[in-house]
Amino acid sequence: MLAALLEAQDKLVVRDVPIPEIDDDAALMRVQATSICGSDIRIYRHGNPRVVPPAILGHEASGIIAKVGKNVTRVKEGDRVALGADFPCGNCKWCRNGLLNNCEINYAVGYQIPGAFAEYMALPKLLLQGPVTPIPDSLSFEEAALAEPLACAINGFELANLSLGKTVVIIGLGPIGCMMIDLARLMGATQVIGVQRSKLRMEIAKTYGADVYINPLEEDVVARCLEETNGEGPDVVVTAAASVEIHEQAIEMVGHRGYVNLFGGLPKDARPMSVLSNTIHYKECFVTGSHGSTPRHHEMAVDLLAKGLVRVKPLMTNHFHLSEINAAFDAMEARQGMKVIIHHD
Repeated sequence: MLAALLEAQDKLVVRDVPIPEIDDDAALMRVQATSICGSDIRIYRHGNPRVVPPAILGHEASGIIAKVGKNVTRVKEGDRVALGADFPCGNCKWCRNGLLNNCEINYAVGYQIPGAFAEYMALPKLLLQGPVTPIPDSLSFEEAALAEPLACAINGFELANLSLGKTVVIIGLGPIGCMMIDLARLMGATQVIGVQRSKLRMEIAKTYGADVYINPLEEDVVARCLEETNGEGPDVVVTAAASVEIHEQAIEMVGHRGYVNLFGGLPKDARPMSVLSNTIHYKECFVTGSHGSTPRHHEMAVDLLAKGLVRVKPLMTNHFHLSEINAAFDAMEARQGMKVIIHHD
């Protein structure tokens, strides 16, 4: 089969490798679509302690079950499925309580196990106990691959206590930020404010119908968000961009008893965040983080996509065959569009 192997930092090579063997407790998936995540780029450029080259990356994926072991009952041959990224170790208290994205081992597709930048992918027993979600025939494989990042957005909004009647600021209108506009409406937000620097991404984001759009290169984000909320500050601020300055602005602008979700991770060399703790103290605000998702979130994400309640087709701007993955990574790094989709046929 064809696979993209990360052989070393900055070295991604497409070559023929054997189709994975599976045991009696595993399944084999023929990959149909894989979306490139920002974390794939970070691993490619900077490595990750959980990824040991040669490795196959890719975790935003969907496909068809091609083969199952004799003990497998979760899926059967011919099933159309989407994958989440985080799967359980099965032993720690977090995994036993369904919070496998908090597992200390932090097993993930495309990290400790070979991922989906390949024609076939093995689904071991632990993964089959986690986020392997059936998808209906009405949902395309490309859309289903984006259930994984949508699941992460659901987790972030849950932790930010988003509910009916709240005002939400989403800083960073990349693919997840755009999904969050639709998701915020579904979860009851009555005012959605989007913040984005890139004019190209802003034009796509405007099709999602937020109430207010702000370009931080043209105006003061904190001042404008306060103005749009009658000086009170938003109820929820989500940082869907990798910037420590944005994290600081989020805490500065959030309203009393509001929630800040630090959704976007920061580079290792980012400076420490500088916040006056009295800001949090006197506002009685809540600062949360979110990382990954659980199988419950992934199942909800597939359902929302299947029903058209969160739109992802406008985000699928770049398409490449697996054999062109280096060009696909270049397009992702250049921010030439929104989501870069890898096709396997």
